[in-house]
Amino acid sequence: MTELTMQLLVAASGVLGVIVVALATLAGWRQWLALKRDELAAARPAPDRHGSVGERIEIADLRERVRRLEAIAAGVDL
Repeated sequence: MTELTMQLLVAASGVLGVIVVALATLAGWRQWLALKRDELAAARPAPDRHGSVGERIEIADLRERVRRLEAIAAGVDL
């Protein structure tokens, strides 16, 4: 083999090695992100379908305020 062929072979092997390491690192990074996403999802409490009592009271209060503001805008005296 000539000197040029040997240098090209070494360079191609080096580039191939870097590509393999980069792909393996990328796969590991994606798996680590998936693990962290699953950990965060597991730590998050399940949403209460009907809401807590405090939330329902607050929503009722807001609805009452909106009703009063609509009455004021319409000129109706409550």
